[in-house]
Amino acid sequence: MKRLRVLIVVSALLLSACAALPERAVAPQRYDFGPPAAPVAVAAQRPPLGLRVQASLALEGTAMLYRLAYADAQQLRAYTQARWAMAPAELLAQRLRSGLGRDHTLPPEGEGASRVLHVTLEEFSQVYTAPEQSHGLLRLRVSLLQDGRLLAQRELQLQQPAARADAAAGVRALGATVDAMVTELVQWLQTQR
Repeated sequence: MKRLRVLIVVSALLLSACAALPERAVAPQRYDFGPPAAPVAVAAQRPPLGLRVQASLALEGTAMLYRLAYADAQQLRAYTQARWAMAPAELLAQRLRSGLGRDHTLPPEGEGASRVLHVTLEEFSQVYTAPEQSHGLLRLRVSLLQDGRLLAQRELQLQQPAARADAAAGVRALGATVDAMVTELVQWLQTQR
């Protein structure tokens, strides 16, 4: 009988210990911009173009960042349940390769290219101007180099409104902002002879 009581007490303790275990944490959602537009043939007359994309230190990880401009615009915050599938600079480079590849040959790592497009990503976040109103914000500096010599440089700041006040809507807004930036860079490069 004593053994039975000990067995019941031990069983009760084990069951209570199992009930006290924390629930398994939900994995964050991972986002990218989705598939790019279908590639088209490369223009044969354009020389190869090297592409280098780098980002500020705040954008090196996969955190999806936002700002509450209506409360404290200087504080960069990260969503806890949303992440980029890769660092923003890598996502941007992917989209640039797809868009610029329509007009230029883009050798791997810029090998054999005397012209290089150097892009520095400075801001890549969702900015809330009110609790229910936000936009995707992209700010970058672009330099066109020829054999290491600066030919042209410009800064771009683009934004697109988000349909809702959440991370998924921010992803769509930032994706649209990146696509608009690629279109603008393609047009700008056509003027740089």
